[in-house]
Amino acid sequence: MTETHTVLGLETSCDETAAAVVRRHAGGRVEVLSSIVGSQIAEHAPYGGVVPEIAARAHVEGIDAIVLAALAEAGVGYEDLTGVAATAGPGLVGGVMVGLSFGKAVALARDLPLVAVNHLEGHAVSARLGADLPYPFLLLLVSGGHCQLLSVDGIGACRRLGTTIDDAAGEAFDKIAKAMGLPYPGGPALEKMAEGGDASAFQLPRMLLGRKDCDFSFSGLKTAAARLAEGVTTDRQRQDLAAAVQAAIAGQLAEKSDRAMKAYALEHQGRDLRFVVAGGVAANKAVRALLQDTAAKRGFGFAAPALAYCTDNAAMIALAGAERLAAGISDPLDAVARPRWPLDEAAANASPTHKTGRKGAKA
Repeated sequence: MTETHTVLGLETSCDETAAAVVRRHAGGRVEVLSSIVGSQIAEHAPYGGVVPEIAARAHVEGIDAIVLAALAEAGVGYEDLTGVAATAGPGLVGGVMVGLSFGKAVALARDLPLVAVNHLEGHAVSARLGADLPYPFLLLLVSGGHCQLLSVDGIGACRRLGTTIDDAAGEAFDKIAKAMGLPYPGGPALEKMAEGGDASAFQLPRMLLGRKDCDFSFSGLKTAAARLAEGVTTDRQRQDLAAAVQAAIAGQLAEKSDRAMKAYALEHQGRDLRFVVAGGVAANKAVRALLQDTAAKRGFGFAAPALAYCTDNAAMIALAGAERLAAGISDPLDAVARPRWPLDEAAANASPTHKTGRKGAKA
């Protein structure tokens, strides 16, 4: 039986400066002692999206106070920690460096083990925060920078079944919302606009219909919706277009997840089947409801993180760190910040979706 680990988690991969303290008990039970997230929405709103230089500077300015607040809320000091975990990628590398450097400083000063956490692995374990969710499970990780289907057998054991070949679903939400003139952040604004809309009022393309794999594509949908937005003149039309976009994205996520469930079930015959959706888009009620229905039809149990843990947060990073420490895994102080870092590196190297120098999803 492993020992109890109390871990400080740090997350600075994009536009949230976050710190949390999570305790993983010897038997595997997880307690979130604190979770503080400093949002940068006000700083980036004038630009309609995240500006990397502004994000990195805000992380530098805010991380001290946010860490102190997380420790205070948890009722612990540095002397009570058994480890520190920091996002080391993928993400905006200037921001990643801030949290990782802070984590290294704490680890060095307090002689604590450091865990350099893959941000995607944080999302992969996020549904285990406050819930009894055993491994293995099938995971749909869907956010502003990521869209992947993964078979998760445990910490450090993720196999990619499908990924986006261009844009992530959350990026499509945000960029279509921007084309419609909705405020930043666009995804939640589009979801609100879609309430009461008629999704059948606009015809949007369904991507990759001829392919039988589990990969996603959202660039064609994004372009088509942006062009339709140019001709929308009334509030009712805007409502209908938002509903059509939301339904199209949810539909593709459900269709590819259903295909992955079918393959996963064949590989795990005789075992409990669990489907987990995590990441910022998992907070979208329409998306979550359709995925839950899809899982039920396939005989899968359904789980998703609490809404507070869908978007970027440090509790998931602390938990990933605690689980790695429980498995005897830590990292040296020269661990590097990585702008791209696939969870399944073998699959990414064997079948890359983005060549060197091309812009695309972060992993």
